[in-house]
Amino acid sequence: MAINWYPGHMHKAQKEIKDIISDIDLIIEVLDARIPNSSENPMIAQLRGEKPCIKILNKSDLADADTTALWIEHFKSHKNTDALAVTAKTQESLQKIIPRCKDIVVRDVEEGKPMRVLIAGIPNVGKSTIINALAKRIVAKTGNEPAVTKSQQRINIGSGITLFDTPGMLWPKIHSEDSGYRLAVTGAIKETAFELDDVASYLADYLVVSYPEQLKTRYELEELAPSGYEILEDIGRKRGCLRSGGRVEINKAAKILLTELRETVLGRISMETPQMCMAEQLAIDKKLAAKAEKDAARKKKSKGRKR
Repeated sequence: MAINWYPGHMHKAQKEIKDIISDIDLIIEVLDARIPNSSENPMIAQLRGEKPCIKILNKSDLADADTTALWIEHFKSHKNTDALAVTAKTQESLQKIIPRCKDIVVRDVEEGKPMRVLIAGIPNVGKSTIINALAKRIVAKTGNEPAVTKSQQRINIGSGITLFDTPGMLWPKIHSEDSGYRLAVTGAIKETAFELDDVASYLADYLVVSYPEQLKTRYELEELAPSGYEILEDIGRKRGCLRSGGRVEINKAAKILLTELRETVLGRISMETPQMCMAEQLAIDKKLAAKAEKDAARKKKSKGRKR
């Protein structure tokens, strides 16, 4: 199932970034360390051009540490790109951000020329919490739901840096079905935009392959069922999510699994690796190329009929 969510304020945010990008010295893109590729906005890459960028992998305390290290190495291999793993829960990791900015952009702040930094990220990635920590005061609304920030603001965070904050922003069409599911699993997309049992079944299928022992231990399962939906039924039976007649309330079981992943009850889990995402991108590129070729042939055929 394709999962997309692009309300009007996100479209407005894209236009605002386009208007100010020429005056920006540096871009900070906040990513979810559990899904660094799926939470990377392709529109930021298009608008950025050659401008330097720091990829901040937030929520690194929720992600598999070994996988996060692979992602840091992957991003640093890209031109004009640095990467840093942090957790918004601790000031110590966040205080590394400002020195990194100054290492990348040299500005004579004494002459009144502050560094202009755009900070962007998908909904519910922890961007507002990071901003408040950097500013050392409450300047951005925070919450556990996506789309809390809905307008752009300019913030002087000291240290010769002016921060341009933008609303959490997705993109109009998520071409990767896997990325859509991962965004839903981690809470970047409102639950009204998808079916809980569908997304939780996807998560269960992934956990069976990548983190089977965590799944067994948490839900006291001796064996894992062959499909994600059946695993949800087993979780529902273990947790007493039953209707009369012993039928499992699958949405309740789905909510339990999603909540416990998001709250790290299952342990530190990453939903994707660089190698996995590169393989998925090749498949997407091939699919899009085939569609473009088909559309071109149809257009050519249609022109031929009009002659």
